[in-house]
Amino acid sequence: MKLATAVSAGLAALALVLGSGCDRKEQKEIKVGFVMAQTGMFAPFGQGGIFGVKAAIEDVNRLGGVKVGGESYTLKLVAVDSESDPNKAGALAESLIVQDKVQFIVTGDDPFPMHPAVASVVDKYKIPCITGVGPQEPWFAMREQSPTKWKYTWCMGSFAINTPAPAGDFRAKKGYTVMDSWLTQLDLFGAQTNKKIGIIASDEPDGRGWYTLFGPILKKKGFEVVGLEKNLGLVPYETNDFSSIIAEWKKAGVEILWGNCPGPFFGTVWRQAKALGFNPRIVSLGRGALQYDDVNAWGNGLAEGVCTEMWWDGTMQNCPGFGGATPKSLTEKWLKETKRPVICTIGPAYAGIQVLVDALQRANSLDPEKVNAALAKTDLMTMRHRVKFDENQFSRGPIVFGQWFKTDKPEKWELRVIHSDHDFWPASDKAIFPVPGK
Repeated sequence: MKLATAVSAGLAALALVLGSGCDRKEQKEIKVGFVMAQTGMFAPFGQGGIFGVKAAIEDVNRLGGVKVGGESYTLKLVAVDSESDPNKAGALAESLIVQDKVQFIVTGDDPFPMHPAVASVVDKYKIPCITGVGPQEPWFAMREQSPTKWKYTWCMGSFAINTPAPAGDFRAKKGYTVMDSWLTQLDLFGAQTNKKIGIIASDEPDGRGWYTLFGPILKKKGFEVVGLEKNLGLVPYETNDFSSIIAEWKKAGVEILWGNCPGPFFGTVWRQAKALGFNPRIVSLGRGALQYDDVNAWGNGLAEGVCTEMWWDGTMQNCPGFGGATPKSLTEKWLKETKRPVICTIGPAYAGIQVLVDALQRANSLDPEKVNAALAKTDLMTMRHRVKFDENQFSRGPIVFGQWFKTDKPEKWELRVIHSDHDFWPASDKAIFPVPGK
């Protein structure tokens, strides 16, 4: 039995022909595979991802499909649920290729650990995969260890932690690394603190990559990173008692808390911190503070003032989709159909289909090698802004800095842009400082 059987209610047996407005008798199909979490700790990433991919496929098919080699094709989506389990993701990708006969795989952004197994599988079968893998640095480190260098995986809508784009690249400027956005908060408010920082990160490739990069950088910037020499705060996923770490932060007088870990993981940290009277003045969390469902689950108003990097939302401008679609219209579609707060993976996943369609049309072929070669030459404005892959098959996207605000709406939290270096993505509010103490 395939592992896809655990797909959550409403998403079960997702093998959908999204062909509105197309005559399937006259058009052939291109099968597109999708493997992301619909359940488990990374479910919000995958739920946004599948919505974005489906919306893009609906738009493509509504416009008549894709013309390749003189033939018209509709896109058919075959989706499976990885259940937030990196070990299942690779097996599911193989099942999509071998059993479901998908010709390409397109997904949205989700945390780095979910991708290596899939990248190895698509290399094995030589199937192009367009996805988002989170930060550049840990991905590159893992890619270099791969015998095949994962040459069939194309990472778009992703970002760098601190590595600048090479000179001459259009992204060789502020606003294309997480560090750019994070340092704006320290530049504004760091002098109003004692400059003592505590770091919390889950000890796996994603969290460890952030911890080992950010800590030394912040130290060089003149901040005291408490416990850096002994990796204080870098702890396994299964940890549920953080009291000893919090006690060390309190004893040292930490006033700035930074981290990278899953939302439920940080929720446990943050609740224990408040119970023990630890109230830092600045809090920024990568990954775990991106999604409404995660921050809302922390309870007791704990989301207010927490900051995070942002890599997509509905306020982005000059980011075209198919047939006049925009980030705003895609957001409105999500709100109308789901009645849920917007998830940041919607736009990048939509853009993945744009990149695939563009490569198919330029290759003028369904041959995976020709499509893979066409992907290398991608330079396309998308729902996620401009996508252009570098020699490592990575296209970094723009980054802004966001913060969670309390509202009087049914969705009581809203993530707003408080700093942007991009004219196509303006700030929408001023920062809350200090983070409210509870």
